[in-house]
Parts: sequence; structure tokens; C-alpha cells
Amino acid sequence: MSQVIELVPNFSEGVNEDIISGLVRLAQSTPGASLLDYSADSNHNRTVLSLVGSPEAIKEVAFNLIQYAKNHIDLTQHKGAHPRMGATDVCPLIPLKDTSIEECVDLAQKIAKRVGEELDIPIFLYEAAATAPHRKNIAKIRKGEFEGMADKIKEDKWQPDYGPDQVHPRAGATAIGARMPLVAFNVNLDTDNIDLAKRIAKIVRGSSGGFKYCKAIGVMLEDRQVAQVSMNMVNYKKTPLYRVFETIRFEAKHYGVGILGTEIVGLTPAEALIDSANYYLQTEDFNPDHQVIENQLLNDL
Repeated sequence: MSQVIELVPNFSEGVNEDIISGLVRLAQSTPGASLLDYSADSNHNRTVLSLVGSPEAIKEVAFNLIQYAKNHIDLTQHKGAHPRMGATDVCPLIPLKDTSIEECVDLAQKIAKRVGEELDIPIFLYEAAATAPHRKNIAKIRKGEFEGMADKIKEDKWQPDYGPDQVHPRAGATAIGARMPLVAFNVNLDTDNIDLAKRIAKIVRGSSGGFKYCKAIGVMLEDRQVAQVSMNMVNYKKTPLYRVFETIRFEAKHYGVGILGTEIVGLTPAEALIDSANYYLQTEDFNPDHQVIENQLLNDL
């Protein structure tokens, strides 16, 4: 395989094992694509798949997964902590090997066009594929969620890029885009105070004056009665995980609350974790390219 693209579709189902298993089987059955990881969360009611493959394989598996979600997920019955507007909520493409972000944008457009025309789902292009500045941020596109999208899509500024100008009655709307790797990073607080999690999320997220490359919301993990700061770190090089974690810990401590633990959802670049290890171990003159065995092995391939 020369060119390699990663696909990370997010589906609004994290409870029904039959549907989740169907998505996994479909992801595993496309020639030229490989399922590396999947994560299903009942609190968020969301499943995230991580696949890699050639551009043609990724184009095919993306369409097939979106079609499966349309046929099996009914958003009128969906409830969960994570914001959502579609059965397939977001579907980002990420360049990994011998592939540029521009090529991922072109592929995202092709997938979006086919999905819109053949599946009658309105499609918004986002991140690097966005057709207007106000469409780049998925949070702005998704604001109002599935329940509010029927009215929102009637506004001129929120006409879909592809597909019908009305929301699918069960599958909603989908965002397809291209971006660089991000880290889905969650911090679980030692409290059930959801207002505190939301307050801290507002402090750290870039859109409200926090870290520029951090997107954050406060959610409740109902099965554990734990409040969580749920984040997407969209540029871990410019905003490292440890910096945001320490800010959350500082703010929580102000209210007498500790940290239960953290979560990494799906796959993450090794560099994001090595940077945090380097920070907490206070290593001097550490060079991960030369001192991490796995990196040495990969460099020799």
C-alpha cells in the first residue's frame, strides 16, 4: 500500500451491540481497508471507528458505513451525552502516508457528493474541506443538534454542500471533512457536579478564551455518576495534553475536586503521549527519534 489515509467515522450509537457489531463487520470486510480500532461508549451513546487504507478503499468503506448507519440508526430514539446531528455524525479523512491534506479534501468532496445524491442525506464539508469560514468548526455546524437542524438548514448560510436541503427524518445530517490527526482526550473529575465540568470546559476551550487548539464540553457519565471534561485536541503539538490536564487539575482543585483519571478515545499519535511522558519525567536532552525503540524500528522500515 503506497498511499495511506485514515478514516475516523463517528456514529450516534454506543449501546446496541448488534448495530455496533454490524459497523465493525462492515469496516473489516472492505478490501484495501483495515480496521485498527473501535470504541463504543454508552454514556456518550457513540461509536468511533479508526480505519486506514488506500484512497479508493477509504472512499468505498466510508460510503458503505454511512449507508449502514442510515438504515440502522434512528436519531428520533437517540439520547446521549455527546452532541450529534446525524446517524453518522462526522466522517473525517486524515493523511498518513504519501498523501496530502489537499488530496483528502478532494476525496471528502467525492464521498460527500455520492452520499448526498444516493442516500438523500444532507452533507456539510468541514475543517480543511469547508466551503466557508463559518463551516470549518464542527461545533458551529452541529449547534442545535438533530432536533434543531430541520429549521437551521433552511437558513441561507446553512444550506448543505451536497444532498437535499432538508434533514433526513431518521439519519439527520452528516459532516465530512479533512483534518490532521487529533487526540480525543477526556478528563474524569471526582464529582458528579456537571456544572463544574461545564465551567472547566469553558475555561480550557479555545472558542471561549482558553487554549486555541482545544475543543471541550462538560458531560455526565451516567453509569458512573462522574462529571467529565471531554475534549478534542486538534493540534497536540501547539497545545500539548499535559498543559490542558494541569489547567483542569488546577481549576478542579480550587473547588476541592480531584481527578479520577483520563481517557484516550481511539488512536493517538505516539508523539502526543511521549511529550507528556517527557514533561512529567523531566527528562533532559531526550530525543524520541533516537531513544524510543519503536521509532528507531519505524525509521529503518
